[in-house]
Amino acid sequence: MRTSIFIFIFVFSILAIFYFLFSHSDLSSETFIASIDSSSGEFLETTLSSTEPVKEPVKHLPYIKVYTPDPPQLRTYVEITTGCTTVVDATCVKVFATTSTNSAVRAKLRVGSVFFVDQTVTAPDGTIWYSVFFDESLRFSDRLTLPWFIQSSAGEIFSDIGELDANASTTPSTKRLLVDRGDQMLYAYDGDTLFMETPVSTGLLLTPTPRGTFTVFMKTPTRYMQGPIPGISDQYYDLPGVPWNLYFTKQGAVIHGAYWHNSFGKTWSHGCVNLPPDIAKKIYLWADIGMTVTIRD
Repeated sequence: MRTSIFIFIFVFSILAIFYFLFSHSDLSSETFIASIDSSSGEFLETTLSSTEPVKEPVKHLPYIKVYTPDPPQLRTYVEITTGCTTVVDATCVKVFATTSTNSAVRAKLRVGSVFFVDQTVTAPDGTIWYSVFFDESLRFSDRLTLPWFIQSSAGEIFSDIGELDANASTTPSTKRLLVDRGDQMLYAYDGDTLFMETPVSTGLLLTPTPRGTFTVFMKTPTRYMQGPIPGISDQYYDLPGVPWNLYFTKQGAVIHGAYWHNSFGKTWSHGCVNLPPDIAKKIYLWADIGMTVTIRD
């Protein structure tokens, strides 16, 4: 009799334990959805049958990230300051496939170009390298083979917010740019005070810089520009690290530095306004989002 009672209690205990485990574990049949706690930014778990979130961060969603820096975080860039200038030759800064000068050469860079630095790497021999990354859509992505590594001696590091658009502008700007296609000059004003005047290169006859009054709606320290551009130009070009960009039309007209020529004062471009890189940098740092750009003859 005692043996039967003992067996009954033992079996009942085992069944009770299993019931507790399966009814309170993630193996239950309830369906879960993820939501975000607006105050903490953490992921919360909620059953479809309940509107009350479980006040614990979900541990099994590591692939989802919430990233809303406020204020915007500065990014690291490198401006190429050594090597070749307008003409690609043996003195150009070489881009390597690894942190070794014995690895494959990916590209050759010219003075004035600017690149986003993904990370700084110390090679086994103690040399410092910059890993360059392109976080933008490319018209011809097959032309780019990553990774890119350049030696730290190739340029100067600086910090910038990166791509900044019109949503970041909160106050009207008194600054304005006037580009005269007739005399190939740019005039920068703050109110009625002249900040700078400099020769430029606007668009060629078949790819003219548009006339009119526009607004700078985006600025970014670097852009990878490629051609041909369907409906605009059938010319091939591949220009990584175009520096100091001020966008003033949605069709892609930009005021920017041009490291690949030195013909400022006459037409040259596919519709953009070209400046010497050092001059473009000064204007970029001075310019405001929302400022007026007037293009005239």
